[in-house]
Formats: sequence, structure tokens, C-alpha cells
Amino acid sequence: MRDQQLFLFGGGPPFTPMLFQQFVSCLDQSGPVALLYVPRPGSNWDAYAPTYTDVLTANGATDFFHFPLSARPTPEQLEQLAGSSGIIISGGETERYQQFIVGTPIGTIIQERFQHGVPVAGFSAGALLMPDECRIPAIDQRNGQALVLKGLGLLADAVISVHYDTWQEETNLRQAFLSTSSTSGYGLPERSGIYLKNGRLMQQEGREAVLLNQ
Repeated sequence: MRDQQLFLFGGGPPFTPMLFQQFVSCLDQSGPVALLYVPRPGSNWDAYAPTYTDVLTANGATDFFHFPLSARPTPEQLEQLAGSSGIIISGGETERYQQFIVGTPIGTIIQERFQHGVPVAGFSAGALLMPDECRIPAIDQRNGQALVLKGLGLLADAVISVHYDTWQEETNLRQAFLSTSSTSGYGLPERSGIYLKNGRLMQQEGREAVLLNQ
């Protein structure tokens, strides 16, 4: 089994300066980097995508596959995702990302690629998907009610909070950490990121992440 490479960011793009280099170094160049996103009415993904891709392109990643998430992905989209050399899950409405990814063919492919050493990066909502549980705080919900859903399980026995500083997530993170008896908790501020290899924290960059361990 190849090393499992996970990159988590507390806010939106771009990658932090050192972590994008680490992400590129994990690519095997055998396929495109897949960018998964939920389309937003009135927004232009083509104009926004370079905030992810520009730094990667400058460091040698030139092949990208843009995957607008939906309940009915095409066979061609799933085939391209299955051949990807890296996967990036964008930010946005976390519940919709969970709906389109977790427990679907898309999620199964992501899990398989991750197990085979393909680096996976999650920004904001994308990061919240990675543990066994996807814990969505009240501030991230239209109805103002916190929600706990099934996660992708790429980071076992851990809880995550994003926008840790701007959403004031200290209490939520600690309560989740204690109630789940998790081994690790990660509070990721804006403009910060962490890199985990085989579930172990290897590097962090930007505003210092809050780490809980037991």
C-alpha cells in the first residue's frame, strides 16, 4: 500500500506556499488533477478555478479535470476521476458536498484513489468531509442548526473545525473532540493548512492550527 497523503485547509484557496509544493511532489503525473466543486448560481467557476490551479501550474502540474458535482455524474466523469493523479475538493455549502460525494460512486473512487497514494486536498467544506463524521457547525447552515453527517473516512479517529478563528470554533471543536473520544482534533484558521501522511501530522503552514491530542 502506498503512503496516504491528505491536505486540509481552513479556508478557501490558494494553497499555502509550502504545502502546494508538497502537494505537487506527491503527484505521479499519470493523470489529471481533479477539481471537484458544487456549481453556484451566478458564479463563474472558470474565473475562480485559477485560484487553485495557478500555483500548481507554475510548479509543473499542467493537466486538470474540472468536475461539477451533481447527483448524476456521467460515466466519463467517473472514469476521469478514477484516473486522476491528485484530487482537490473545493469549498462551499458543506451539506451539498456531503450529499454528492459521501456514499456515492464519487466518494468510493476518492477513497480508492487515496488508498493508492493519490494526494487529496480539501478546502473548507472539502476539509470537513474528510473524517469519519462530517460535523457542520450551525454558522455553516442556512437553518442555523448544527449537523453531523457521515464523512469520507480519509482521516480516522479525528474531528476538524475550519474557519476556526472567524467562526469562533473553539467550543465546538473541544465538545466534538470529547464527545467522540477522538484521538486528534484540528482547528484550522483561515489561510492555514496541514499535511498528514498516513494519518500523522507532518507539516502545518499559515496561521497556527489548534491541535488536540489524547
